Amino acid sequence: MTALLASVRSLLEAERAVAGGCDWLDLKEPGAGALGAVPQAVAAVVAATYADRLPVSATIGDCWETPAVIPGKVASFTAAGVPWVKVGVLASRLAGDMAEALRAAVGEARGLIAVCFAEDPPTEAHVAALSALGLKGVMLDTANKNRGGLRQRLRPGEIAAFVAAARRHGLLTGLAGSLSAEDVAPLAALAPDYLGFRGALCEGGRAASLSEARVRALKSLLVPPHAPQSGSIHEEKSHGLA
Repeated sequence: MTALLASVRSLLEAERAVAGGCDWLDLKEPGAGALGAVPQAVAAVVAATYADRLPVSATIGDCWETPAVIPGKVASFTAAGVPWVKVGVLASRLAGDMAEALRAAVGEARGLIAVCFAEDPPTEAHVAALSALGLKGVMLDTANKNRGGLRQRLRPGEIAAFVAAARRHGLLTGLAGSLSAEDVAPLAALAPDYLGFRGALCEGGRAASLSEARVRALKSLLVPPHAPQSGSIHEEKSHGLA
């Protein structure tokens, strides 16, 4: 079953997201960019509170143009106790300095996830290269949050091809990018490991406060009626999550 990832900026939002039934907590500061980083103190307290109950990840900031800083930022969040760290990657520049930075960053994290963008979508060769570097996951997102969501930026076949390529290469696979309730059914049908949300979970847009009720409503769209509740993404071993 596809899991629900909730992007949170604080312990209070994490508490609301978990109470609403989210499957994965992703630490992100929406006011600091597409992959804005929260303070490490926030990351540390959320990880200490929840990392033994469900997956916890953190984004390191919008630094895909300066790959040299990536390993150090990944190491900082790992030191704060965050098991999964997410790094923005421009697929067309996945060579040279970026490849070296990602290779070094892999050694700093339990699980490194590359966040690719609809503005520069990865091919299967890019997905294969990320897998070869030792990354554990890859996701597709949008860098610009003001130009439509993922399904407005890419055709259904392009999104499906990304999910299929990631699965062929053994990578944990996520989809995000200004997703709404209307996006759940068509994207969940592609069977990604998780769908990521921020704005749809907030009262008043992605910069506003996360709502427990909105998390619960979106979660209900991912859980078929009368479905068994066992076997969360945290328990799965096939992608190295356990």
